[in-house]
Amino acid sequence: MTILLISLAVICLVVGIIGSVLPVLPGVPISWLGLLLFYLIPGIEIDYWFLGITLFVAIAIYALQIMIPAMGTKRYGGSKAGMIGTTIGLIVGIFAPIPFGILIGPFVGAFIGEIINKSDSKTALRAAYGSFIGFLASTFMEFMVSLIFFVLFIYKGWSYREFLFSY
Repeated sequence: MTILLISLAVICLVVGIIGSVLPVLPGVPISWLGLLLFYLIPGIEIDYWFLGITLFVAIAIYALQIMIPAMGTKRYGGSKAGMIGTTIGLIVGIFAPIPFGILIGPFVGAFIGEIINKSDSKTALRAAYGSFIGFLASTFMEFMVSLIFFVLFIYKGWSYREFLFSY
């Protein structure tokens, strides 16, 4: 059972890191699931504070990952229509069967939202650029948190090394 749970935890953490750059997968929540699986190993004392804090971080990062591209649109002069377009474009981009749809979706959504809002093409392009920058920032943030969760897993696993590797 121990080997199975360690294996599943490592798989979740690695998939979480991959999912942080592939927005189809929720990277940080999957990484947190790996941390939870580690604490479900019989003989490992559950650290409720650690799990609670990392769960809070995972939920906050997941919510921010959705909001940051829209905030980038606003920061670069986009209107509310551009922000809505960014969010719709992000959702459509996730499910669109085109290569790099997740990158193109928010950009195109912000541009279309601004054009519908009667903005000139220069303002619309600037808002779309802000959406793209916001998406890159949120992806980087999610990648770093997933990586930190993996490092925390290694650290916690190392503290139980005698128990885990006594076979």
